[in-house]
Amino acid sequence: MIAGLPLGFAQPLVLLGLLALPALWWLLRLIPPRPRQIAFPPTRLLFDIAPREETPARTPWWLTLLRLALAALMIFAVAGPLWNPPLATATKAAPIALLLDDAWGAAATWDIRLRTADELIARAEADGRGVAIVPLSEPGRDISLETPGAARVRLRQIRPKPHTLDRAEALGSIARFLQATPQVELIWLTDGVDLGNGEAFVSGLARLLDGRPITVVAGGIKPAHALAAADNAAGALSVQVLRAATGAPEAGLVRALDLKGLPLGDARFEFKPEERQTAAQFDLPVEIRNDIARLEIAAERSSGAVQLLDKRWRRRSVGLVSGATSETAQPLLDAVYYLSRALNPFADVRVAEGRAPAREIERFLEQNLPMLILADVGNVVGGARDQLIRWVEDGGVLVRFAGPRLAAAEADDDDLVPVKLRRGGRTLGGSLTWEKPQQLTAFSREGPFFGMPVPGDVAVTRQVLAEPDSDLGDRTWATLADGTPLVTAVRRGKGLIVLFHVTADTRWSNLPLSGTFVDMLKRIVGLAGSTAAAEPEGRAARTREVVPPTRVLRAAGADGLCRARNRRSSAGLLRPARSAARRQHAGCRRSAGADRSFAARRADRTVSAQRAQGSPGHRVRYCARVAPDRFARGVLARRRLASARAAAARGRGHAHPLWYRGRERARDRQQPRRSGLR
Repeated sequence: MIAGLPLGFAQPLVLLGLLALPALWWLLRLIPPRPRQIAFPPTRLLFDIAPREETPARTPWWLTLLRLALAALMIFAVAGPLWNPPLATATKAAPIALLLDDAWGAAATWDIRLRTADELIARAEADGRGVAIVPLSEPGRDISLETPGAARVRLRQIRPKPHTLDRAEALGSIARFLQATPQVELIWLTDGVDLGNGEAFVSGLARLLDGRPITVVAGGIKPAHALAAADNAAGALSVQVLRAATGAPEAGLVRALDLKGLPLGDARFEFKPEERQTAAQFDLPVEIRNDIARLEIAAERSSGAVQLLDKRWRRRSVGLVSGATSETAQPLLDAVYYLSRALNPFADVRVAEGRAPAREIERFLEQNLPMLILADVGNVVGGARDQLIRWVEDGGVLVRFAGPRLAAAEADDDDLVPVKLRRGGRTLGGSLTWEKPQQLTAFSREGPFFGMPVPGDVAVTRQVLAEPDSDLGDRTWATLADGTPLVTAVRRGKGLIVLFHVTADTRWSNLPLSGTFVDMLKRIVGLAGSTAAAEPEGRAARTREVVPPTRVLRAAGADGLCRARNRRSSAGLLRPARSAARRQHAGCRRSAGADRSFAARRADRTVSAQRAQGSPGHRVRYCARVAPDRFARGVLARRRLASARAAAARGRGHAHPLWYRGRERARDRQQPRRSGLR
């Protein structure tokens, strides 16, 4: 083959004839020979005669070039050019083993890889050699030689997997196979994707081969692409596009789809010749970006080219209301500044416009925001309080920060806090004094902060205290060194109420200056917009139920919907559990070719049992185990059978009633089902 082109020759030695082209050029320059010049004075009279035909002294250059081109084409034709020539093997006697990369990287070009493997199997079949198929995604399978026909059948049964593979795990089975068959020839059909463990596999395989050659089939097809690191930032949603090989510029489109498969937007990406990674960006409104459920590279049939997005990628809208009145005078010292800076990387922050807190709360509730933050807002009264309670019970997340206004409010009148508060608060040097600022010491195992590193530089100088009761421990998410709560939360209906017992600025603590403050808010925002948001993390883990998935991503990039009406069982489609109503009704269903006498016999037994029990009027009631249409047909069959028996008793019908029943069954099979009996 020619490097970079899928072109080969059946007789490559004939191409040596191209070396004779310079000699042919030299011969063409000698023909015709140059004429000799002899001085003869009388011939001067012939100069005045106009010649009718002139013969050049040398062959024109264009004619020489044409002749050389024709000679080269003849040499190429005799050599037998082949486009996409079959892959050649090293020997014609040793068996071959095909190592297949069958992960997501090979899914987009799987048909081409199968054709290449089929050509190798056909050549082995012509030479009478054995073939071993080694899918690298199945390291536990024993490798053995088989006939080319059996290998071809097994090759067609292999399907690419929708996940990555660790090639090094297959070295054990390959080593056992090489010990049993040392003269085998290895051919590796690779997808060119290396996620970090490719070097270990190559070095291990070279150690097993011990100097023997191996044929690696790579290139000639479009490299694999993948999507990674989707980020729904403040201005746009971006996703990283990766490719397995460099060398040429490339461009494409990333498409965004919703849960119904409808397109929401396209983003273009471009690769420079030396780049393996680039980015695609969707400049869409935040409401549309939150509806994106699937990102895929257009015209790329691979699970790696698809990224599924759930609620974790949604950018929540958070309303921010402050009880302070000096935002414009000292913007860098207010709670709104610290909260906005902490929430901007992962949420869409909407700040109040400076009006009364009650009016701003009503405005945000009308926008149906999933989360609302109240920074040092006292008691909420009036219609705003009733709307806020209903909003929390419907699934909203209310986060409150303490401050002078909340500490001075009447604790008995405020039911929008998770715990009962002690009026006045606790201050360093006050009546409830501390000798030194308290440190943050632990996060509760029941809360969403569990697993976060506890910072050692967070100090609290003032807080609002919670009245001790039996539920205080269950409602505490973070505690200080003296055991008092720093963050408490309680479930209210479907929603959640969270209280930070310090301010959102630096007046009472340096928590807003630490990275822990950002992580805590990020985890709380992650709870917003979910019906199970109010359930603490640890407690929800103990009562969590495993349910069937709604979508399963296949290797080719297609996702199957798990619906009750579609019961096909395949690699990418799970069979969901049937509901109780469908399970009860499905018990009476039989195959399409079942005999209708089943319903007739069941109806006959039901009627006989009811008559024996003395049912009033001998009325036939519905049997829960028989479908209504089959039950009706059974009643008709029973009536026909009774008529046949009466006719036989009078001598006007056939003597045997079972014969008549068989005729009626055959007639029922031939007649179409009546719509009135459905």
